[in-house]
Amino acid sequence: MNLSEEQRQQVANWLREGLQLPEIQKRLETELGLRLTYMEVKLLVSDLQVLPKDLEPPKPVGPLTPPPGPPPPPRKENRVSPEPQPAPGSGGAGVQVSVDQIAKPGAVLSGAVTFGNGQSALWYLDQAGRIGVAPRDKTYRPSAAEMQEFQLALEQELAKLGY
Repeated sequence: MNLSEEQRQQVANWLREGLQLPEIQKRLETELGLRLTYMEVKLLVSDLQVLPKDLEPPKPVGPLTPPPGPPPPPRKENRVSPEPQPAPGSGGAGVQVSVDQIAKPGAVLSGAVTFGNGQSALWYLDQAGRIGVAPRDKTYRPSAAEMQEFQLALEQELAKLGY
């Protein structure tokens, strides 16, 4: 890698023009007849102490903070009242939910529920996150309001247990 002073000056000029190392490597071979590896070209450039010129000046990075705009809407906290409220028209004392210590086979969680009208059922949560309810009285179907009340009570009970 012994280059004459004139050859070194030529490489320095190529760097100032903005040529990158692979381009300099090709030019050294085609114009000066010197076959150098990429690493040798890199060491040569390092010896010349000339940094390659960037073709385009770096674009300024935009502000890191978002531009001022309207303030975000206030956060609504999803707080559930500590005592489940009975559904309108249920006339009952609310829903009572319990969680089994050991889940039923095929369920992630399971337990029992007593609706405000006194009807009871077993409930389970499967691996897909779906809730199933199996009333003890096979003819009983909880209303949409009762199911909503059950889901709220279940959410509260699971929160108490750390789920």
